[in-house]
Amino acid sequence: MDIPRELAGCRFVGDKRNQIVYDMELASDDPAVTEQLAAAVADIVAAQSYATFGPDELPEARNRGYRLSRLCR
Repeated sequence: MDIPRELAGCRFVGDKRNQIVYDMELASDDPAVTEQLAAAVADIVAAQSYATFGPDELPEARNRGYRLSRLCR
């Protein structure tokens, strides 16, 4: 998956609209999952509704109320 320029260097990216977080470093053997993840991230970037976390870790995203996407499990 190609990472958008705006999100370069970020592993976890959240969608502010629905409080879902995506793992950008997800390596899936299933091309359908990779395609869905890329589409979801492209939608977040297009809507400019993304959130990044510092530190860039899943516990920090959860601390802010975000849930891990089912695509990333």
